Amino acid sequence: MLTKRIIPCLDVKDGKTVKGVNFENLRTVGDAVVLAATYAAMGADELVFLDITATNEKRKTLSELVTRIARRINIPFTVGGGIGSIEDVSLLLQCGADKISVNTAAARNPQLISDLAKQFGSQCIVLAIDTNFENGDWYVYLNGGREKTVIKTVNWAKTGVALGAGEILLTSMKHDGAKEGFALDITRAVSEAVNVPVIASGGAGTMQHFVDVFREGKADAALAASIFHYNEIAIPELKNYLKENEIEVRI
Repeated sequence: MLTKRIIPCLDVKDGKTVKGVNFENLRTVGDAVVLAATYAAMGADELVFLDITATNEKRKTLSELVTRIARRINIPFTVGGGIGSIEDVSLLLQCGADKISVNTAAARNPQLISDLAKQFGSQCIVLAIDTNFENGDWYVYLNGGREKTVIKTVNWAKTGVALGAGEILLTSMKHDGAKEGFALDITRAVSEAVNVPVIASGGAGTMQHFVDVFREGKADAALAASIFHYNEIAIPELKNYLKENEIEVRI
């Protein structure tokens, strides 16, 4: 059985780690390099770095900051934000990223997923999907949650994987930062629809929430931010709790 992964997320704006609720009201929570090194030392399985305003502000991910983080950690490192070309990906991989997350650019030009997968390998390409439940279904949002589309989330996940995405990072916008639990229904629906790992994001507030998303949501990994940033849950304690609940994790 594959072990489940615990992944802290660094949402970065203007070089600082920030966190909000439902993608709004962002507050600075710390230095990205220090937090990354801390989480790696605590036993995080991977790290995700998202330059959350890169797409909206039409600029590139902070490659210099990516380099500084990569030098301080020894775990797989995914970077996203404003990535729209082979050149963008090549630069970030050279800076030390292991995987690249694409979102808005991929939805606008799905061929980008195929091009990147052919150039760098599917294992390197993570399709990030921001989603909200409206009118009886889950729909994809772009530009950091600012732009609704008519694309249904499960359909887009299946399309993305068919085009070459090797992993899905699924964030429920209405659960983001609320600490009331992950969106189990859409996480399970996407997990059952694709044959690649699914990372659940948005809603972690208790250790039981992680058990729920692994068992009921069928996620392969769970991503969280504020509970780690504010020391509400320590990664070693979380992993011990998961072990006690018969969830396989790397200790």
